[in-house]
Amino acid sequence: MAQSAYHHFEIQGETHAQHAIAGRTWPRRSYVPNRSTRHISLTESGALYHQACLEIIDSVKETENLLQTGSQEVRGTLKISAPRDIGKQYISPIITAFCELYPDVVPYLYLDDKLTNLAESGIDIVIRYGELADSNLISRKLAPSRRVLCATPEYLAKKGTPVTPQDLADHHCLAMIRSNEELKTWHFTDDNQQTVITLVPKRFSDDGEVIRQWALDGAGIALKSILDIQHDIKEQRLVTVLDGYMKNFNASTSSASADLNVIYQSRQYQPKRLRLFIEFLLERFGER
Repeated sequence: MAQSAYHHFEIQGETHAQHAIAGRTWPRRSYVPNRSTRHISLTESGALYHQACLEIIDSVKETENLLQTGSQEVRGTLKISAPRDIGKQYISPIITAFCELYPDVVPYLYLDDKLTNLAESGIDIVIRYGELADSNLISRKLAPSRRVLCATPEYLAKKGTPVTPQDLADHHCLAMIRSNEELKTWHFTDDNQQTVITLVPKRFSDDGEVIRQWALDGAGIALKSILDIQHDIKEQRLVTVLDGYMKNFNASTSSASADLNVIYQSRQYQPKRLRLFIEFLLERFGER
C-alpha cells in the first residue's frame, strides 16, 4: 500500500508539474543568452534562474531519497574547482578522506587557475587565493597565506640575490597568465610605501604548478603563495627573497589578500553533501 501510494504521488506530482510548466508565462526576454560572434553566456537573470532550478532539482532528489529510504543519505555529485598546486597537494587528499566517510558522493575536481563564474559553470565550490570581488558569494577562509618570491639556491648563486624590487629587472622572472592577462606588474609594499615594477618575464604560464616547476628547475624567480611552496622551502629546494616586502599581483595592501578561501553561492537550500564537505574542508585545514 505504501509503495502504491508513493507511486501515485510520484506520477501525480509529475503531471501537476508538467501542467504548471506548460501553463507558465515566462519573462523570456530577461533569460535570453548574451551572444557574440565567439561566445554565448547567460544573462545575470538567466544565471540566477538556472541556479535556482539546480537547487530545486537537488531538493527534489533529497526529498525522494528521504521518502524511499527513511533517511537523508549523503549522496550525489560534488563539483570543486581549485588551483593545480593546492588542488593536488591538499584538496585531492581531503576529497579522498571525505569519500571514505561518504562513498555515495561522486566528486569532480577541476584543476585550473582561472576565475570561475559559479552561476554559469555549475561548480559547487571554488578554492581560490585572494579577496572576494562578488558580494553575492560566500567566502570562508581556509588558511592564512601570503605571496613570496622564490628561486633555487643554485639560480641565486649564479645570478645573485635581489636586494630591492628594482633588482628584478636583472633577473629571469616567471609570470602567470590569468584570463588572458599577463600578470607582469608586481606590487611591493614596505613600511606603507608602494613600489610597482613592470617586468619583462622570461616565461609565462596560466598554470601555477608549471610556474612552480620552472622555479624548481632553476629557470628564474617566481611569485607564489607560501602554501604552494612551503614543502619546497622546508626541504631547501627553494628559498625566498625580498622577504621584507609584502608582494602581490595587484595594488591591494590587505594582509588577507592572498589567503586561501573556499567560495560558494549564497542560497537558502544547500545540499547536505555540500554542507558537510565545506565543514570537512574547514576542519582539515584547521588541523594543519
